[in-house]
Amino acid sequence: MEHGEAAPPPPQAEEQAGEEDDFGYRLFPDRNKKPQSFLVRSLFTFHNRCQLMLRMTLETNPYAHLLLEAMKQSGCTVFNDRHFSCENCDGCVSGGFDAATSQIVLCQNNIRQQSHMNRVVTHELIHAFDHCRAHVDWFKNVKHLACSEIRAANLSGDCTLMNEISRFKFGLKAHHQTCVRDRAIRSILAVRKVSKETAEKAVDEVFDACFNDLEPFGRIPHSKTDAKRAYRDFQNRDRYNANL
Repeated sequence: MEHGEAAPPPPQAEEQAGEEDDFGYRLFPDRNKKPQSFLVRSLFTFHNRCQLMLRMTLETNPYAHLLLEAMKQSGCTVFNDRHFSCENCDGCVSGGFDAATSQIVLCQNNIRQQSHMNRVVTHELIHAFDHCRAHVDWFKNVKHLACSEIRAANLSGDCTLMNEISRFKFGLKAHHQTCVRDRAIRSILAVRKVSKETAEKAVDEVFDACFNDLEPFGRIPHSKTDAKRAYRDFQNRDRYNANL
């Protein structure tokens, strides 16, 4: 289970001899529950709000539009009812990508604003895109996980200046790269029972290559305007290639 935004785990969550790794599923307790009926789910405001915000993101957000189109062209069409699930999660996470089911989990108890939903959906769709286009070993190869977390933090808007100011982090040299590295490390620590040193080493070893892998955007979209331009360019790629 890969996830979007998470707080660093407590020290006891680090690598422990003989303790089986649950791959982050403890953060998503609803994953193992029997699905509730539509009538039962409709009674919960969190679920309704989550569904409405998800629909708004998929219909209006240019980041999501580009990723959905890119996945479709790669042979991985995304269906709302099949590939998204609004669920209650651990208090520290906003969303996750369940590689075992190719499903994006949206934490209905933690996502309260449309801008947050936009960012979480984008982050998790980047994981889904990586899962579609590459043979990612999510569960055994921490470098693969690190690479996708770097790309998700870099391209989703997680590290925009405004978001970092809201976290009281600004004014640093190479600020964007620092944010991407830190968030990738935190994400790994939240879903894998590894030491901080192991997570840092994995991120640092693949950072340059994965930070510079800008597919399918072709650029780092620092705003919706950038994302709209990237989406327009993506739609015109075939036309440009045909005219060469």
